[in-house]
Amino acid sequence: MSAKSIAVLTSGGDAPGMNAAVRAVVRAGISKGFGVLGVRRGYNGLLSGDVEEMNLRSVSDIIGRGGTVLYTARSPEFNTPAGVQKAAEACKKLNVVGIVVIGGDGSFRGARDLTGAGVPCIGLPGTIDNDIASSEYTIGFDTAMNTAVEMIDRIRDTAESHDRCSVVEVMGRRCGDLALQVGVAVGATSILVPEVEWDFQKDIIDRMRFAQKSGKQHFIIMVAEGVGGTTELAKKIQETTGIETRATILGHVQRGGSPTLRDRVVASEMGYRAVELLEAGSSNRVVIMRGGKIVDLDITEALSMQRVFDKKLYDIALQISI
Repeated sequence: MSAKSIAVLTSGGDAPGMNAAVRAVVRAGISKGFGVLGVRRGYNGLLSGDVEEMNLRSVSDIIGRGGTVLYTARSPEFNTPAGVQKAAEACKKLNVVGIVVIGGDGSFRGARDLTGAGVPCIGLPGTIDNDIASSEYTIGFDTAMNTAVEMIDRIRDTAESHDRCSVVEVMGRRCGDLALQVGVAVGATSILVPEVEWDFQKDIIDRMRFAQKSGKQHFIIMVAEGVGGTTELAKKIQETTGIETRATILGHVQRGGSPTLRDRVVASEMGYRAVELLEAGSSNRVVIMRGGKIVDLDITEALSMQRVFDKKLYDIALQISI
């Protein structure tokens, strides 16, 4: 094992493109003279010693694979001061001089705590929800959108054949970006997101009836997970309009699958930048996308930022998806 090593782990929910980021970290790290350790199952792996030394061939052919070859898990033990200290001591024993953490805000908080315990960390935003306020784009978002669009295009085929209304729920507990972007892409009549208050009569029924006057007979209603009540909403629409209405919750199909070109490239750029930062002695940073460019920001500052919902795109959808 090299005298100085960096480690890489994936934490929280899996996202397509995480493997591309792991690959970039491993190969960039080796090219810069580091040993590289892969930590399995997130912060749990640091606590349990579930760590393996990586080489160039360890990451062969993973760039196109979904999920994460390092696996992921949440760690209640690590979320305690004693757990953080235990993980820091494990890093010192392994001669780890820095860790790249791929995940969401919860993972970044862990990276910040571990940095405070003396282990430099760099975060990469990996979540299909695109709900990290500091970054305009997160690894996995593009793949999840494309997967949802493909599924909903299929749903629309059968909805059109039967003059049905389909209420489709996509992921996004606190963030409506996935529902908004996909809703625009599939021409959803209504898009319901946590960020915007909505009225059943005005935002669903009235829009459906207006569209019916121009000859439209089938409808897609897009619902973000954070709005909830998808099955009940479908029943209420059918009772109110008399139109046969079905609810579909896409669920974890959105997490899986081979990452798109964009996710592979962005993840590769971000992974390489993380290693550059560790090489330069930087720590407590998160690699983000801003203005289409890969930059970095202090983790504490990043965690304090508030998300800005794209209300303009939402308003555009109201005008053209009818």
